[in-house]
Amino acid sequence: MAPAKLSGFCKQGNDWLYNARLPSDITIIVDGVKFHLHKFPLMSKCGKIACMLEEIQSIHDRTFTTKLEEFPGGSDTFLFAAKFCYGIQVEFTARNIITVYCAADYLEMTDEYGEDNLLLKAESFFHKNVLHNWKDCVLALQSCESCMPRAEKLHILQKCLNAVSTMVCTDPSLFGWPMMMYGSLQSPGGSILWNGINTGAKIRSAESDWWFEDISYFSVGLFERLIKTMKARGIRSEYLAGAVMYYARKCLPGLGRWQSRPSSKARTVASFSSTPAAVDQRDLLENIEKLLPKKKGKSFCRFLLGLLRVASILGVNQTCLDSLERRIGMQLELASLDGLLIPSFSNSDTLYDTDCVERIIHHFMSSESGLTLFSPPSLDLLSSPSFEPLRKVARLIDNYLAEVASDVNLKPGKIRSLAEVLPDSSRTLHDGLYRALDIYFKREGSPLQHHRLWETLHRCLCPCFPKQKIATQSCSPSLVLRAIAFKNGFSWLSQCLGS
Repeated sequence: MAPAKLSGFCKQGNDWLYNARLPSDITIIVDGVKFHLHKFPLMSKCGKIACMLEEIQSIHDRTFTTKLEEFPGGSDTFLFAAKFCYGIQVEFTARNIITVYCAADYLEMTDEYGEDNLLLKAESFFHKNVLHNWKDCVLALQSCESCMPRAEKLHILQKCLNAVSTMVCTDPSLFGWPMMMYGSLQSPGGSILWNGINTGAKIRSAESDWWFEDISYFSVGLFERLIKTMKARGIRSEYLAGAVMYYARKCLPGLGRWQSRPSSKARTVASFSSTPAAVDQRDLLENIEKLLPKKKGKSFCRFLLGLLRVASILGVNQTCLDSLERRIGMQLELASLDGLLIPSFSNSDTLYDTDCVERIIHHFMSSESGLTLFSPPSLDLLSSPSFEPLRKVARLIDNYLAEVASDVNLKPGKIRSLAEVLPDSSRTLHDGLYRALDIYFKREGSPLQHHRLWETLHRCLCPCFPKQKIATQSCSPSLVLRAIAFKNGFSWLSQCLGS
């Protein structure tokens, strides 16, 4: 098999050789790949190799072999540096600039070992070409995983993150991003390009979420760093929440069933030929929860409920679960019934995780601790806007109880505790609660066997009856329930209780 040739270098098996009449006198091993090269081209450019040879005084020895541990970018990047040392033309790109920059620093390719050396060239290209262009910044960040520690030390990683954060707040047309919107490339001035020709036609400005797709290809660690950088630079919390939600929906397939999928967008230039980073989903979810801002909204609450559902499946740590439940509790009035119907993934026999919902309600009550609750509620309190969240939650929980009541494994004590979590004043009418009880007792058979539950209902519900119609002080629970059941049309419950 003939050796593969590449710009004066040829590959034989897993080894690289430089095409020269002189035999190789130095072998450098990078990630198991051997490079059979010559001392003087390398010494003239690489301070690290020059120092190594001087220390062992083997400059004039016939051969020398060394292994470069943890070389930034691996063997491909070393080949780039070796070609530079031999005077072969090399090409800097957004995809290789960070690894080449780090490799030049690793090899100490400074001007002390040659004018206009690799480190200076890489630094110049990085600052002049990459930091002012969205696409190149994103591509550079996507390719820096293999040399993250050194990129951090050289501050080039943070410079990229800062640049991306700044451009997010800026009109994309100002920094030359060739946006793949509406199937056409857009010029920096905002005109549509056709075959590279400015057509003069204008398209509408980019939406605020134009950048979500590109950063969704970052690894979890890099995405986390970017969001924290954006937060520190004052990016609006709704944009950060949107980016995190987009990233989560893309990387956590389990969210797809419960969440609306990311809006269909044309792939940007930056994301072509890229794939989402492989992630451990449990670690990803735990990191996403930490990145979420304090935010309220119906769509955000639904997202949190979906995230909690997936978290239960993946078995995330308790801290993450507690935080998600607390976040949901603080905006429970915005939740939907289907979102609360979280299946039980533990050893419980019940169909739904009622313990989780009860904890969420407790968090809601804690967040509403500033509201003074009265029993029975006063007219002023009922008409107060601050009372509206409590009324909404009461209706939501009554509907929830009606849904879970048909579960044959649901214990009477759980029905009671869920009914008691909210104060008496949260319900102006108890129709929803009676509907849930009708379903529950129809499943169980005779309701009168649950004496503790009747006591709770008697205490909670009797105050809602006018005293002139029913003597609430002396009537039995069955009489109270029969009266309301008859009033609301629950004929089965009325008949079951008897006359």
